[in-house]
Parts: sequence; structure tokens; C-alpha cells
Amino acid sequence: MPRCRIQFALCLAAFALTMQPRLAGTAVAPPSDPLLNGINIPAIVGQPFSATVVIESQRFDDDGSPVVRRTINLVARDSKGRTHNETRRLMPEFFHGSPPLMGVRLFDPTTRTRTTYDPASHVARRQFVPKQATPASPPGGEGVKVEDLGIDTLSGVKAHGTRRTYVVEKGIFAVRKAVEAQDEVWYSDELRINILARHSDPRFGVDTVGLSEIKRVEPAPSMFEVPPGYKIIDSTAP
Repeated sequence: MPRCRIQFALCLAAFALTMQPRLAGTAVAPPSDPLLNGINIPAIVGQPFSATVVIESQRFDDDGSPVVRRTINLVARDSKGRTHNETRRLMPEFFHGSPPLMGVRLFDPTTRTRTTYDPASHVARRQFVPKQATPASPPGGEGVKVEDLGIDTLSGVKAHGTRRTYVVEKGIFAVRKAVEAQDEVWYSDELRINILARHSDPRFGVDTVGLSEIKRVEPAPSMFEVPPGYKIIDSTAP
């Protein structure tokens, strides 16, 4: 396993262990940066799991020094294909405690309903989601270098790695000179999710999303239900 991936795996595991016990805490959060929506979990029947998602965003100050922010989300899928996906705020490195929970997205493939509930307002919005075509994998394309990284085991799950390197030409999106960007993805065919994904762009920084603490058992049914006391609003378009 390459050194950079080993370092992130160790960081991911350590961060998950230090943050997960505090998820139920009431730590007061300092001002922080924008939200990240985490990962997409396909509604696959018969492949239950739960995991901790560690999201890391690295940007650079005007003097070139790195500024790292992280958050941690809990995700799950039961045997029926129902999914649970949290959204928490990105917090600076010095923050200790539970990143503020901004919302939870639930999806039930049987009824095709997606429910998003907001802990701050105690409002849950539910809507019907019609079936959509599965998007194709991004092609190599002209000027895109695709590398097959083979099979590796990440967080106890076998995954297939692919790295795509491409050049952003001068003049595109205010680029003053051509730069080389890179996407690296480690995908599990069994769980049908990305175990690790990293986007690197010298114009902005590096974003990394990785799964840790993967448990291949049936999650608690309460994870796929709106908590008591919420007002449920049907927001399906007419």
C-alpha cells in the first residue's frame, strides 16, 4: 500500500476513534466552514453494513501553509436496502468534540421515499423519488491518464483502485497556467461504495473521503426512522 494511503488510513482510524464516542455529546462548536454531503450509498438489498465516514478538506492560506478541516459522519444500510446518511459540519483541526449534526438523509427503496430531517428545526421533509438511470463510470477520454491500481484491502474490505490524472488547460476556470489534477478512487464491488476517494487539485487543495469502522451486521432499525417529535412535511412536487 503506498505511503500516502497508509498515512491517511492511520489518520482516519485515529480520528474516528477519538471522535465517535463524542457524537452524542453537546460540545459547543466554534465558527466553521461549509458543509460536505458525505458519500452516496446505493440502496442494495441483502448487503447490510454501518461505517464511520471521515471527511478531510485541505486548503492553503495566502502564505502557502495548509489549513485542514475534518468531520465525521455515520452511514448505514440494512438488509432491505434502506439507507442512513448524516451531514455534519467541517471543523478545524483544533476542534475537539462532536461536529454539529446538520441533517440526516433516509431512503427507502421499497416506497421510493427520501426523508431529510433537521435536528435544529425538528422538521422532516419527505418526497417520492422516481427511479433514475444509473450513471456510467467516467470514461478515460482524450488527455486523461487512467491507472489501474489493482486490488487492496482497506478497513477490512477488498477494493479496486483507479487513478485518473488530467490537465486543466490555461484559461479554463480562470487558470493562469495549465495544472494537473488527480482523482483516486478505491471501490468495493461487494458493498458497491467507495471505501476511499481523494481529489487533488493544486488550485484548491485536497479532499479525501474514507470509510472506517466498517461493520457487516444489521444496523439498528431506529437508524432508518424519523425520531419522535418531528413534524413530517410531504415535499413531493405535484
